Amino acid sequence: MTLGRFRDAGTDTTDPTRRISLPARQTRPPLRQVTRRLLLALGVLVATTLIVYADHPGYHDNADSSVSLLDSAYYATVTLSTTGYGDITPVSDTARLVNIFVITPLRVLFLIILVGTTLEVLTERTRLQWRIERWRQTVRDHTVVIGYGTKGRSAVDTLLGQGVPKESIVVVDPQAKVIDQATHDGLVGVLGDATRAATLIRAELPRAAQVVVAPERDDTAVLITLTARQLNKGATVVAAVREDENAPLLRQSGADVVVTSSSSAGRLLGMSMLSPNAGSVMEDLLTYGNGLDVAERPVTKAEAGRSPRELDDLVIAVVRGRRVLNYTEPEAATLQLTDRLIVIKPGTPVTH
Repeated sequence: MTLGRFRDAGTDTTDPTRRISLPARQTRPPLRQVTRRLLLALGVLVATTLIVYADHPGYHDNADSSVSLLDSAYYATVTLSTTGYGDITPVSDTARLVNIFVITPLRVLFLIILVGTTLEVLTERTRLQWRIERWRQTVRDHTVVIGYGTKGRSAVDTLLGQGVPKESIVVVDPQAKVIDQATHDGLVGVLGDATRAATLIRAELPRAAQVVVAPERDDTAVLITLTARQLNKGATVVAAVREDENAPLLRQSGADVVVTSSSSAGRLLGMSMLSPNAGSVMEDLLTYGNGLDVAERPVTKAEAGRSPRELDDLVIAVVRGRRVLNYTEPEAATLQLTDRLIVIKPGTPVTH
C-alpha cells in the first residue's frame, strides 16, 4: 500500500464561509424576491406621486407654473432617485413639510429597495459568518464523519436512528457537491482534504467525541486516522477499509475499531449461499431501523446482579471495562452496574 501524495492536494483557504457549510434555511426563490422588490419600489413611487398631486398647488413648475398628475409622477421619480433637477419645487409651507416628513423617508425607503440585493448579499455573508462563529463556540462532543459516500451516509443514518441529533454530526469531504448534499440533509459540512490538520480543525475535531473515517481509499484512511488521532487523543475513532491486510495498519494509526468492508461483504455472501435465511437475518441486523437492531445500553439497577439470560432483552455480549465478554462466558454470568450490554431489540424506523 502506498501512502500517496494526499498532503499536496489540499484546497484549504482561510475564508471559513467558503469551507464550512451550515444547513440552509428556507428562502424565497430569487425571481420572487426580485419581483417583490420591484413591486415595493413601484408602490413607493405611486404613493409619492399621489402625495405630491394631492398638494399640487403648493408646487411650482418652471415650465408652465402648474403641476399636473404627470408632473407629479415626474417630480416623484427624480426626487426618489435623488436626481433633483430643480425644475419642479415645493413652494408652500405644507408642501415643504410634506417633503421633510414624508417624501424624504420615502426616498430613503426607495433607495433601500433598489440596493436591497447588494445589502442582502452583504447581510447574508455577515449572518453566515456569525452563524459559523456561534457554531464553533457551541459545538462539543460531536461526531465527525469523514467521507460522505455510501459508507459515510449509512453511518449517519444509523447515528440518526440511534437518536443522535443532526446538529451533532459534521461531515468532511473534499467534493463540493457531496458537501452540498450533506447540508441539504441538514448536516454541517466542511469542504477540504481530511488528511490536513487544518481541515479537521475547521470541523472542530479536537473537541469531538467520535470520529468515523470512511474515505474511498485505504491509504487515505490511514493518513486521516493518523491526523485525527494526533489532534484528539480521547475520541473514539472507527475506520473502514476495503482490504483485510490494511486493518492492522489502521489500528496502529490509532483507530479503536476497524471495519473491513470487502471481507464483511464476502462473509455475508458466503453465509447467504449456505443459509439464505441466516444471511437474511444478518442483513436485517446490519440494516438499522428494519426488523431487528443491535444496540448497546447500560445495565440498570434492577438488572445488576442478575444473569444476562434472565433479562427481557436478548443479550449477546457484555462490555466490562475495555473487554467484550460473550454472554456464555463465566465472567458474564453476573451483571455489574458498570457493565454495558450488547442486545438485539426490535428496530425503530429511521426518520429524517
